[in-house]
Amino acid sequence: MDSLQQRFERLWPHVTVRGAPDSAPRLTVVLFHGCGGVGRNITLFADYAVSLGLRAVIIDSYAPRGMKRRLAAFLACNGLWLRGYTRSGDVLALLWGLSQRPEVNGILLAGWSHGAWAIMDLMTQPLTRAGEARLSDPSPEPLTQVRGLFLMYPYVNFLARSMDKAWRRQIPTLMVIALKDHLARFSLSLKAVRRLRAQGVPLETVVVDSTHAFDELGADRFGFMKYDPHSVSTVRAAFAEFVSRFKV
Repeated sequence: MDSLQQRFERLWPHVTVRGAPDSAPRLTVVLFHGCGGVGRNITLFADYAVSLGLRAVIIDSYAPRGMKRRLAAFLACNGLWLRGYTRSGDVLALLWGLSQRPEVNGILLAGWSHGAWAIMDLMTQPLTRAGEARLSDPSPEPLTQVRGLFLMYPYVNFLARSMDKAWRRQIPTLMVIALKDHLARFSLSLKAVRRLRAQGVPLETVVVDSTHAFDELGADRFGFMKYDPHSVSTVRAAFAEFVSRFKV
């Protein structure tokens, strides 16, 4: 079982940092891909975040585990490997490492589907006992650097801890829900929103009339997902407004 430092050191060689080539302290968004791996939708969104004045950090959760993207996607998308709870350790380890860097002035966590599942699972854990988040020395301290959560069509179905466990942190959250989502059905997403709001989580939603992975170019080839540029524009505008509250 990794320590926070060991997990961070495993992940960091597979991190891509985008943004101004300076050391000025900036709000930093950390992007966690969906079960399909780091795709063009993630890199394009990172570039958009940079255009808003942020630093962007993209983490590939598959490469550090020695898994090729295609096989990893098959296993993760079918819930056979690297479920949200296990991957939540990646989120905490990145927070631990980045929070020690002087160029990082506050952190936004951004997750797509499986990545959002990992972030949400992390929110349910006390992080006071060895073994939580599959780490030997979890700590809630790195979470003090988190200013907000951006959750893109999060997986809130079978095995997701947020379905029956309360969040232990009330962090401002923007959740994007797709009406035609086949993985996180609208009804399940709505239940998750109501539960979290009842717990006091300051949660806002953006509802788009689209499918899962509507921001992924080429998603149309699967038949049950479709790229929707209008919804992409809607979400970007909402993200920009959300970010404006945290920039210094």
